[in-house]
Amino acid sequence: MAPLLLFFLLLLNSPYVQAQTNISLGSSLTPQGPNSSWLSPSGDFAFGFRPIEGNISAYLLAVWFHKISNETVAWYAKTTGDDPEPVQVSSGSRLQLTSSGVLSLLDTTGTEVWNPKVVSAAYANMLDTGNFVLAGADGSTKWGTFNNPADTILLTQVLTPGMMLRSRIIPTDYSDGRFLLNMKTDGVTLDPIAVPSGYGYGSYWSIKGNITNLVFDATGRIYIAANGTQINMTSAVVSSMADYYHRATLDPDGAFRQYVYPKKASNQLSQAWSVVGMEPQNICLELTNLGSGSGTCGFNSYCMLDDTNNQTTCFCPEQYSFIDEERKYKGCKPDFLPQSCDLDEEGATMQFHFISMVNVDWPFADYEQQTPISKNDCQNLCLTDCFCAVAVFHDGDNTCWKKKMPLSNGRMGDSVDRTVFIKVPKNNSSQAELPDSSKWKKDKKYWILGSSLFLGSSVFVNLLLISLLLFGTYCTITRKRVPSSQSARNLGLPLKAFTYAELEDATNGFQEVLGTGASGIVYKGQLQDELRTFIAVKKIDKLEHETEKEFTIEVQSIGQTHHKNLVRLLGFCNEGKERLLVYEFMTNGSLNRFLFGDVRLQWNIRVQLALGVARGLLYLHEECSAQIIHCDIKPQNVLLDENFTAKISDFGLAKLLRTKQTQTNTGIRGTRGYVAPEWFKNIGITSKVDVYSFGVILLELICCRRNVELEVAEEDQKILTYWAMDCYRGGRVDFLVEGDDEAMLNLEKVERFVKVALWCLQEDPTIRPTMLKVTQMLDGATEIPAPADPSSFVSSHP
Repeated sequence: MAPLLLFFLLLLNSPYVQAQTNISLGSSLTPQGPNSSWLSPSGDFAFGFRPIEGNISAYLLAVWFHKISNETVAWYAKTTGDDPEPVQVSSGSRLQLTSSGVLSLLDTTGTEVWNPKVVSAAYANMLDTGNFVLAGADGSTKWGTFNNPADTILLTQVLTPGMMLRSRIIPTDYSDGRFLLNMKTDGVTLDPIAVPSGYGYGSYWSIKGNITNLVFDATGRIYIAANGTQINMTSAVVSSMADYYHRATLDPDGAFRQYVYPKKASNQLSQAWSVVGMEPQNICLELTNLGSGSGTCGFNSYCMLDDTNNQTTCFCPEQYSFIDEERKYKGCKPDFLPQSCDLDEEGATMQFHFISMVNVDWPFADYEQQTPISKNDCQNLCLTDCFCAVAVFHDGDNTCWKKKMPLSNGRMGDSVDRTVFIKVPKNNSSQAELPDSSKWKKDKKYWILGSSLFLGSSVFVNLLLISLLLFGTYCTITRKRVPSSQSARNLGLPLKAFTYAELEDATNGFQEVLGTGASGIVYKGQLQDELRTFIAVKKIDKLEHETEKEFTIEVQSIGQTHHKNLVRLLGFCNEGKERLLVYEFMTNGSLNRFLFGDVRLQWNIRVQLALGVARGLLYLHEECSAQIIHCDIKPQNVLLDENFTAKISDFGLAKLLRTKQTQTNTGIRGTRGYVAPEWFKNIGITSKVDVYSFGVILLELICCRRNVELEVAEEDQKILTYWAMDCYRGGRVDFLVEGDDEAMLNLEKVERFVKVALWCLQEDPTIRPTMLKVTQMLDGATEIPAPADPSSFVSSHP
C-alpha cells in the first residue's frame, strides 16, 4: 500500500500532471528558473517567457510549439495602441495571475508593461489547441490568444471581421512587418504596409463578398466563409492529421503559408516545417501592383520563388549589394557611383557598359518607352542617358523601357519574358575618371595633323614636329585653364574643380561656420544647381609648406575613396593661393552633439553607429587601393546624415601608406584622450592607432559619456577605459549602461562590445585586432576570447 501511495504522490507532482491542471490565481512565471512557462496537457504547447533569437537576455511573452527543437513561436504579446510593438522584457521580469484575476506582466522595476485588460478571471489554461485562455468561474473564455492573433493561426482557430494577422519584419525580429492579412466584412485581403507609419498600399490578393469568418478547421483545410459558401484558401494533404503539427503564418515576404511538421522522423519526411499550401502561389509575381511599395525584396533587388521549398530568395544585380544582409527587404545599393550627366556620349561609351539578364523584370520606374526598336538601339539609348540605370527589352513586340532608380517589385521566373540590361562601369571601380571630352574635340586637329606628318616624314622631322605640336597644345590648354598648381586631370580624380568665386558665392562670403579642424575652418554652403545642394566647404587658410602638403594628400586620398561610412568629397578649389575642399553636407552634424548631450541616443542607433565607424575604418585600412591611416578618430570626426548613418570625416591628418608598406613615421597627431600609446614611443605608426581610437569611441557609444570626465564623483569612474576594464573583470558590465533600459535588455551585446573595445585598447599594438577582425567580432561572426588586462592606459591621456 505504501509504495502505491508514494507512486500517486510522485505522479501528482510531475510536470505532466501539473500541465493538465488549471492555472490558479496567485501563480506566476519568471524568465529564468523552473517556472518560466505553463505547458498544455500534452506538452505540445507552452505559454510563458521565450528567449529571443540572437539575444538571450531579452524575452518574449509567447506561445510556442514546445516539443519542436527550435520552439516555433505561434503567438506573442504586443503593446496596445496605434503603433503596437512586441513586448520584450529582461530576466528580472515577472508574469503573475493575481488573486483578483488579472494577468499582469511586470518589468524589473515592478512597472506593468502588458495586461490583456481582463479582470476577475477564475483561472488560466494552456490548451492543447495552442490557445492560452483566461476563463471565468463558469468555464467561459474571457480572453484568449486565438482572439488576439499575431502572425500565425493554428488548427481550430477562427478569424472574424476586425481581426488581422501582421507579418514580422524578419523571422528573428518580431516587430510589425510589411504585410497584413485583413479581415473585413466585405472581403479578406493581403496588403503591403509601409513601415513604420502603417500606411496601406493596394491589395495584392483578395476574396470579396459578405465575409463571415476565416477558419482553420480540424481537417487541415483553411477556408473563408463568404456569401453562405466556403471558399478554400489552402489545404494540407497529409495521411494522418494527428501525426503532424500544423500552423499557417503570414510570413515576412508577404506570402500566407500553411505548414506541417512531422511529430516523428520518417524516411519520407524530415522533422522540419514543410509548406503544403500558400497564397498567393508565387508572391514574387503577384506583388507587382503599382504603388505597392518596394516589393517582396526591396528596392533595386529581385525576387525568385524556390519551387523545392516554396520560399522566396532575394538577389541583387551584379555590382550591387544588399544594404543590410540580415534585412534584405531594405534592398540593394550600387557598388559604384552613378553615371555623371557631365559625360557626353563618347565618355559614357568609354566608361559604362551593360550586364544582361533574362527572365528578370522591374515592372515600374520606367520613364520612357520606345517601340518598335532594336535591342542594340535600346541599349544605346540607355547608355547615353545619365538618368537611365536599366533598360528592359521585350522581344515579342520589340519594346524598350528605360528605368530610373530606385527599381521596385523586381521579379525573376520562367514566365517573365523580358531581357534587362544593367548599366555598370567597365572598370568595376567606384567611379570612372571624367574625361575632358570637349577639350579633346577642340584640339583633335592637332593630333590628326601630327599623325599625318608622322606617316609622311622622316623620323627626325616627325620627332621635331610632334614636339612642336605638343608644346602648342600645352600652351593652348594652359591659356584656357584657370591658374592652378593641381588639376582634376593630373590628379586622376572624378572631382569637380570649383572656382573660388563659386564657393564664395555658395557660402555667402564664408559666413556660417560649421566647425574647425586641424587644417582649416568648415563653412556651410549651397550650390546653385537644380537640386540646390547643400555642401560643407573646408577652407585651408594657412599657406605653409606643410599645409599645402596636407591639402595634396587630402585631395588624393579622399578623391579615391567611396564608401557608405565615409564623407564624400565632391570637389576642390586650388586657385592661386586658395585651398578649399567641398564635401557633402551632413544634416545631423557630428556624433559628439548627440553622444554627450542631455538626450541619450537609442541603443540600437548607437549599435549601428559603432558598426558604421568600424566598417568605414575597415575600408580605409584594407579595401582602398592605398591604405589610409586616419590618425584622428574621435566623435567630432564622425558625422551623421539624415538617417543617422555614421560617416568618417576629416582626412586632413591622414597618412597614405603604399600597398607594400606597413609602417610610417610621422609627427604626433590626434586628439587628447584618443591617442594610442605608440605615438609617444620611438616606434613606427601603423593602422593600429586607429584601432585604439575606435576602442575609446566604442566605449563612449556604449556608455554615452566622454572618455575623461574629471568631475565625476566616483574616483574609479573618472577615466572610462579604466572603469570599463574594472566592470568587465568584476562581471558587472551592466554598471556601464545603468539607467539605459534598452541596453539593459541587450546585456549580451553590451558585453560583446565591451570586450571588443578592451581588445582595441591593448597597449601593445601587435595584440590589437585588425578592423576586419573588429567588425567580425561586433557582428557576432566570431568568438571573442577574454581580453587581456592592458598594462596601462596612462599614455592615452597625456
